[in-house]
Amino acid sequence: MYFPLYYMDPLYMLVLIAGILLSIIPQRMITSTYAKYSAVDVRTGLSGQQVAREILDRNGLQDIPIFSTHGVLSDHYDPRKKAVFLSQDIFYGKSVSATAVAAHEVGHAIQDAHNYAFLKFRSLIFPLAQLGSQGGMILLIVGILFNLFWLTWAAIIMFALALLFQVVTLPVEFNASSRALGQIKELNLLSTDEYGGAKRVLQAAAFTYVAAAIASLLQLLYYIFRFGGNNRD
Repeated sequence: MYFPLYYMDPLYMLVLIAGILLSIIPQRMITSTYAKYSAVDVRTGLSGQQVAREILDRNGLQDIPIFSTHGVLSDHYDPRKKAVFLSQDIFYGKSVSATAVAAHEVGHAIQDAHNYAFLKFRSLIFPLAQLGSQGGMILLIVGILFNLFWLTWAAIIMFALALLFQVVTLPVEFNASSRALGQIKELNLLSTDEYGGAKRVLQAAAFTYVAAAIASLLQLLYYIFRFGGNNRD
């Protein structure tokens, strides 16, 4: 049996270290960038909630509500509830970061209103991806312990579904940021120098999604290489 829980496989350790780095570095990048531009007040004096409301209204989405939610960077758009949720720092904040994040979440609402294909597909595969991320490791362990090759591959397929969700998330997030920056510029919500800061905030956030997808890909490739063959020690 060759399993990383019982034997320190050098290749597994490399994948593990890469995964840790791909988690820590982007997280520190978004945290520092977000903090930097959270300290920069916008000249318009508009809060994140007001920015979101302005963009929504200008795009004919007056029926979409905006709610304040707890947590830091817990901002999101819920396509099921057709509502934008902004963390309190963003909802009440009048900073460049608040404007950027609020506009980004509204970007998702605009995607939904325009039936953006990748957003629809991501929502469709979400239940399968969630199942894969939660149950894949259990199936993998059971498959290896009892030498059930078909179960091992079922686990690998579940991991692949979770990776697919992350890959599909990339165009969704990039497009939402593009829409956000376009709306900010079109509605003159930020000055030229403030706009540059908002762009950096959204770029740092996007990097976290790219890094997460790469880490998941490396993990999936490792499982295929180590456990996907018929001949396992």
